[in-house]
Amino acid sequence: MTEPLWRPSAGAIEKANMTALLRVVRDRWKVDIEGYPALYEWSIENPAAFWQTVWQFAGVIASRTWDDVVVDFDRMPGARWFPGARLNYAENLLRFRDDRRAALVFWNERGFQRAVTYAELNAQVSQVAAALRAWGVQAGDRVAAFVPNLPETVVAMLAAASLGATWSSCSPDFGVQGILDRFGQIEPKILFAADGYIYDGREFDSLERVRAVAKQLPTLERIVIIPYVRESPDLTGFDRARLWSDLVGASSPGETAFAQLPFDHPLYILYSSGTTGPPKCIVHAAGGILLQHLKEHLLHCDLKRDDRLFFFTTCGWMMWNWLVSGLAAGCELMLYDGSPVSPRPEILFDMAQSERMTVFGTSARYLSSIAKLGLEPRVTHDLSSLRAILSTGSPLSGESFDYVYENIKQDVCLASISGGTDLCSCFALGNPIAPVYRGELQTRGLGMRVLVYDEAGRPIVGEKGELVCTAPFPSMPVGFWRDPEGSAYRRAYFERFPGVWHHGDFAELTEHDGLVIYGRSDAVLNPGGVRIGTAEIYRQVEQIGEVLESVVVAQDWQNDVRVVLFVKLRPNVALDELLVKRIKDQIRRNATPRHVPAKIVAVADIPRTKSGKIVELAVRDMIHGRPVKNQEALANPESLALFRNLSELA
Repeated sequence: MTEPLWRPSAGAIEKANMTALLRVVRDRWKVDIEGYPALYEWSIENPAAFWQTVWQFAGVIASRTWDDVVVDFDRMPGARWFPGARLNYAENLLRFRDDRRAALVFWNERGFQRAVTYAELNAQVSQVAAALRAWGVQAGDRVAAFVPNLPETVVAMLAAASLGATWSSCSPDFGVQGILDRFGQIEPKILFAADGYIYDGREFDSLERVRAVAKQLPTLERIVIIPYVRESPDLTGFDRARLWSDLVGASSPGETAFAQLPFDHPLYILYSSGTTGPPKCIVHAAGGILLQHLKEHLLHCDLKRDDRLFFFTTCGWMMWNWLVSGLAAGCELMLYDGSPVSPRPEILFDMAQSERMTVFGTSARYLSSIAKLGLEPRVTHDLSSLRAILSTGSPLSGESFDYVYENIKQDVCLASISGGTDLCSCFALGNPIAPVYRGELQTRGLGMRVLVYDEAGRPIVGEKGELVCTAPFPSMPVGFWRDPEGSAYRRAYFERFPGVWHHGDFAELTEHDGLVIYGRSDAVLNPGGVRIGTAEIYRQVEQIGEVLESVVVAQDWQNDVRVVLFVKLRPNVALDELLVKRIKDQIRRNATPRHVPAKIVAVADIPRTKSGKIVELAVRDMIHGRPVKNQEALANPESLALFRNLSELA
């Protein structure tokens, strides 16, 4: 059996929240279980007992408890969680609202820093909530935000949630059509927007786009502008616009009245990537998000009040929603705006050292990028406070595991996690009381009946197949916006295997009961009838120093398909025969001959979504001469043109 890269110490296991939960389960439910595997099995075999225990263990604040933990559990979808309960998401995140500890610490790439205590956060939430209430905002109204990852963004979300309004945000790098594709569907009453944002040393104006969007959102009654890149934004041409300072200065801080709402009351509307059609508007419930995130933060991340939690994210990625829920654990959240490698590639580690960060969250792409840059934070920075590194967004290669332990820190729990916007949480997570194995996600999340199916819908272990979840969980979406019969929702997740959530990941359960993700199922390569996950090829290409990024797709070819690899090379590097051979040899040696691309092509850029995910399907459409819809969803839509004339690759 493979040796682990890291094991938790006996002391860490003893102090972990997961161990405390094990004791609670043994005492409360009189079951004799030891260790995580037994706890996981108990959690999926006893869902009502498990989720009730999480509620009580996490100390969920509610004005009324539930009539039942779950009803219609045999319906997938259709189960209802905690009917009868009344609570408020914002109240749970502000449970430490009189505390003078830091709640938010903000950095940007220009070196600007600011801290907000829990007491200050609560005061600002009460002021903004008072303004929203005066404008007639009530439960069920939509409040939208076109903003960077600022403290004001967290305040605005909590203020909206305190009233029962439904929050929806996207990052400030979207163009006008991309914003309208999202907010135009949900008809917001209020829009929060910053005057601009900064990235990679440049300043970008947002007000021109906000003006254009406002003219096409007839339901919009108020716009709140947050000064960020300049002290006095020009509000010329805006109708019914107010500055942020008007809201927080219009009234004295007071007690926030938290609307008490059902467990399944809509809290968030998140969006699918929108690269294959109009973005799906995914509605998430306040209670489900709260309970699921508390489980993930307290148990799988082992968050305590002294922790300082960071995740590099924009407000258009579900990891922002996941991050802010950390306030319910009473820890300090670290927010960052700007490029993660500008003005210097070490800036996030500067932040980690200066702020004594304990949990560092980022993407697999970031870790592979800094490895190629040759960063050695273990040598250049004091990371003694860091105990966990989280990675998501795409599969984390075995080589990136090696890089973390060799060049960042040896004694750290490296948790590659996986879930999605669809559930605004995770199917696979870290585990503070279990070892880390190279290339594996540590564990399936508690209470999540996750399996891998073969093509016939049979559970398999040690083989590649479809990632599924075969039982309901609290953070399943309420549904899709404008889908009253739920038909689009059912088609999205339950058509492939009726009554089973089909997540669309190509995965494998390992002998350690961990998971390996090989990429998206719809991007799987199938040359000669052999299914190959794209991540299997990326893992090898990442090791070629001359290659900065790559995308691999299947091209229809001579009544079959062939594998085509596109590579973005370092400046002044040419894709000559020698480099092509090295890439192919690397793949053949460490994967199989079937994985070796039939064609390798150099391109100047690789298309990605706003959250940094490679869009294999868009590239595949382009090389086959098919149109790519909703290019506004891409961070670099101009890169698609690089593939337009490649449909006749020889």
